Amino acid sequence: MTIVVTAAFSPKEGAFDRVVAALSPAISEVHQEPGCLLYAIHEAPNNQIFMIEKWESAALLDAHGQGEPVKRLNASLEGLLEKPVEVTRLTPIPAGTAQQGAL
Repeated sequence: MTIVVTAAFSPKEGAFDRVVAALSPAISEVHQEPGCLLYAIHEAPNNQIFMIEKWESAALLDAHGQGEPVKRLNASLEGLLEKPVEVTRLTPIPAGTAQQGAL
């Protein structure tokens, strides 16, 4: 079963562009990891940055969390965030059509 993850990043005042610059290199690296179906960042109206991820399995997501790209990403975010990243794992509840009923 696929796993969807959201990660909310809250940049310190004036650090939004630096947080985006820290996140951006990880995107292409993670796209190459086994099990990565989606790994994208989006800007929210409240100045947060949301990373939306989709993984083939919890095991592959766990492996990603221990990988070098995540370690480098965490190091590059040092001192740039107001609070710790809020990570939420979501399990789909399919409804409607197979394509539109789940991420």
